[in-house]
Amino acid sequence: MTNKNRNASPRTVWGKVVLFLKEHKFIALHVACGDITDVDIMDNYLNINVKDGMLYNLLVDGKKNIESALRWQGLDYMVKINLIEEPKSKVQEDLEKLNLMFGNIVKRS
Repeated sequence: MTNKNRNASPRTVWGKVVLFLKEHKFIALHVACGDITDVDIMDNYLNINVKDGMLYNLLVDGKKNIESALRWQGLDYMVKINLIEEPKSKVQEDLEKLNLMFGNIVKRS
């Protein structure tokens, strides 16, 4: 790990990644990454945590561009994209139970 890597703030690194994507005209990836705030740096990995499957797939497809953005900054982090599942709410659990019992006749209003 380089000395520069140890001192980098995850937010600063991520902001520069987003800037790189914009400047290099990776528009879809830039727009998608612009809303991501859950990033951290651990064990020489830039961890990107997302809750949406479509966003996850877009990031996986654009991983090489994100790695290029890190190299552009002089950083040698590896990129890890994590799909975080949100826990189901009590209402969601109850609806699933009711649908199992009665079929898909129960609707959420």
